[in-house]
Amino acid sequence: MSDFLAAAIQLTSTQDTDANFAAAEEQIDLAVRRGVDLIGLPENFAFMGDDARRLELAPALAERCRSFLITMARRYQVVLLGGGYPVPVGDGQHTYNRAELVDRDGQVLASYDKIHLFDVDLPDGNTYRESATVMPGDALPPVVDVPGLCRVGLSICYDVRFPELYRHLAGAGAELLMIPAAFTAFTGKDHWQVLMQARAIENTAYVLAPAQTGLHYGRRHSHGHALVIDPWGTVLADAGQQTGAAIAPVNASHLGHVREQMPSLRHRRPALI
Repeated sequence: MSDFLAAAIQLTSTQDTDANFAAAEEQIDLAVRRGVDLIGLPENFAFMGDDARRLELAPALAERCRSFLITMARRYQVVLLGGGYPVPVGDGQHTYNRAELVDRDGQVLASYDKIHLFDVDLPDGNTYRESATVMPGDALPPVVDVPGLCRVGLSICYDVRFPELYRHLAGAGAELLMIPAAFTAFTGKDHWQVLMQARAIENTAYVLAPAQTGLHYGRRHSHGHALVIDPWGTVLADAGQQTGAAIAPVNASHLGHVREQMPSLRHRRPALI
């Protein structure tokens, strides 16, 4: 692991894909100008809108998203995560929600299809059924050794409520957990930061949490507050509620110190649980 600067991008994506890609590149460019080496785009960075329209666009959009990530990584010489975009399953009625990590040379280091789907009835009257049009992945997310940076564990949004997933990532050697999201405004105000801090603290790992923010379409409103959190649980950067980025340093010696001072990963008793 080395020291580097990381950015969690914050967007307000809509149904206008051209505008979404332009906004994403603008934030990538701004982050790279500040010396960032690792960038995360949020869930649904390329499209956030009606499910029927997403299914219609998915075949072409999946190809465009992968091409965009490869082009951006090469153009800006940065390691880039596309935090979640639709990939057709093949039945015409569902997509996968896929995150993809690309290196500076445009090589895809890892892909992950979201396994926990957001099917909830919220107290504010909003109902979400992600599984109506999204197929869950069938494999745990990977941990990737990114040359020159660190070991990165992937996940997406609602996954953050399942701590066993992150224990798996920590057990596989993750030093930084990427949690791109489109957290609802209603749940986010109470749950977002505390969940992100909990995942950092219990796994003594950095957390990079790109986010959606603001009003996207209809009643769909996202919480914002893209975060970078250190292994002690300290919020190093918070993007607030505007589009932009949370940018902060990732420090190898700090990670080592925290894991020595609080060696909870070594104190686990998995045989008894």
